[in-house]
Amino acid sequence: MCKKFVANGYFVIAGDANAARLIDSIGELNRSGQNAVAKPGDLRSKAYCEDLMDEAIGLTGRLDALVNNAGIITRGTILETSDEDWERTFDINLKSIFYTCRRAVGFMKGHGGGSIVNISSTWGIYPGPSHAAYCASKAAVATFSRCLGRDHAADGIRINAVCPGEIDTPMLRSGFIHRGFDPETAVAELSKSNPLGRLGKPEDIADAVYFLSSDAARFIAGTTLEVAGAKAVY
Repeated sequence: MCKKFVANGYFVIAGDANAARLIDSIGELNRSGQNAVAKPGDLRSKAYCEDLMDEAIGLTGRLDALVNNAGIITRGTILETSDEDWERTFDINLKSIFYTCRRAVGFMKGHGGGSIVNISSTWGIYPGPSHAAYCASKAAVATFSRCLGRDHAADGIRINAVCPGEIDTPMLRSGFIHRGFDPETAVAELSKSNPLGRLGKPEDIADAVYFLSSDAARFIAGTTLEVAGAKAVY
């Protein structure tokens, strides 16, 4: 996503809990000039969420787009979900979005509008098995985004959610490892179940997010966009 926005002329403020990985990524983005700034931190902190917005505004004087992509996947039924699991899932997947969106909307409303894209999941719309906390949190993100989209369209702020299906990321592969499967074999087998014949790639989601943030989506607000290759949730 950062690569996509930088390639289209955006200056990016990027946050991540993994400071080393974030700094490496930003270094790659800045090979052709100062295109991005790394701001590591913990999204469970309200102050950090708000500081992300404030730093973008302070450095550039504007805030054209906000993308809330960070999240965790918590596996298990309700009987397998601890209080800590539940709270951590909602702190990262939902509460952080509340804080960043509130700060962003407050600025965008008086400065010409903007776009916000929150990453939900197809499992937030059609819940899958044994992921009670994850599905609930992602369902909340989808509904929250639709509510904000309706509330702030008149302010020139377009707010939408992207709902990915199965995307070939470290998060997906960690689930296979957690269940004792070889991730390469599991990805190959899972790819066969998608009508398009493959799993999604991060670039597929980045393109959808950038589209919703761009003027090409100027009449799209308060909606959820499924990017799943037509695969149903089982």
